Amino acid sequence: MKLSQICQEINLEFLGKDIEIDGLHTLSVATSSEISFFNDKKYKEQLSTTKAGAVLIEEQYANLLPKTTLALITDEAYLKLALASKLFAYKIVTKGTHPKMGEGCDIDKWVRFGKDVILGDNVTIMAGAYIGDGVTIGSNTLIYPNVTLYHHTIMGSNCIVHAGTVIGSDGYGFAHTKMGEHIKIYQNGNAVIEDDVEIGANCSIDRAVFGTTTIRKGSKLDNLIQIGHNCDVGEHTLMAGQVGIAGSTTMGRNVVMGGQSGTAGHLHIGDFVTVAGKSGVTKSLEGRKIYAGFPAIDHRLWLKNQAKIAGLVKNKKV
Repeated sequence: MKLSQICQEINLEFLGKDIEIDGLHTLSVATSSEISFFNDKKYKEQLSTTKAGAVLIEEQYANLLPKTTLALITDEAYLKLALASKLFAYKIVTKGTHPKMGEGCDIDKWVRFGKDVILGDNVTIMAGAYIGDGVTIGSNTLIYPNVTLYHHTIMGSNCIVHAGTVIGSDGYGFAHTKMGEHIKIYQNGNAVIEDDVEIGANCSIDRAVFGTTTIRKGSKLDNLIQIGHNCDVGEHTLMAGQVGIAGSTTMGRNVVMGGQSGTAGHLHIGDFVTVAGKSGVTKSLEGRKIYAGFPAIDHRLWLKNQAKIAGLVKNKKV
C-alpha cells in the first residue's frame, strides 16, 4: 500500500514523499518498506539507527529519526499501529487444496488442509487436525487428533504434537483508546517449531505480532502450557505442566521450568537456568543458577527466607 493511503485509513495527516509499504516491524528490524512505531523511551537509542521507511512517533522525538525515515506525527503511536496492523492482516479463507506430500505419509481422511501446505516424508496426521494455509511440516513428524496449526506455521522434523494443541493462534495484543476501548493489534507474524520438539496436549503457542515465535530444537513441553507471542524458547528446554511464558520473553538453552511457574514479558532467562515450580519470574535471570519463589530469587536465599518465616511463626507469642 502507499503510505499516503495508510495514513488516510488510520486518520493521520500525511506530509512528505509517498512510498510503498509492505508491512510493520520494530525499530531495530524494520526496512525501508516498513512502518515502525515509538512509544517507549527505553528504545530511544534505536531511533537514530532505524532503517524504517516511516515511524509513528510524537513530535518531540521526530528530530531523532534519520533523514531517510519519515515521521508520522501522533500522540497515540501504539493505537495507530493497531489500526495499521489490520491493513496487513492475512485474509482467512475456508477453501483449501490438497497438500504437497513426501513419501510414506499417513493422513486420516478427517484432516482438513488449507492452501499451499507442504509435508515431508513419513508425516502422520490423525483425525480432526486442521493444517492452515502455507504450513510446512517436516519429515517423521506425528500430529495427534484435533491439533490446529494456524496459517504459515513451520513445524520441523521428528516432532510430536499431542491432542488439542494450538500453534500459531493470535497473541494477546491490544492498544487502548483514551476512552478505555481495546483495539486489536493483528498478529501478522508466525510460529516456528524446530526439529525434535515434543509438545504436550492442550498447549497454546501464539504467533508473533511481527517476526516469529520460536520453539528451538530438542525442547520438550508438558501439557497445558502457554507460550506468548514473540517468545524465543532456547534449545533443549524443558517445561512442566501449566507453565506460562509472557510475550517477548527469550530463553537460553537447557532452561528447566517447574510446574505452574511463569514469567513476565520482555525478559531474558539465561542458559541452564532452573526455575522451581510455582515460581514467578519478574526480571531477567542470570544463567546456570536455580531460582524459586515469587518474585523468583536464588534458590538458597529463598530457602533461608522460608526458614526464617517458619521460625518467626513458631516463636510468635499467643
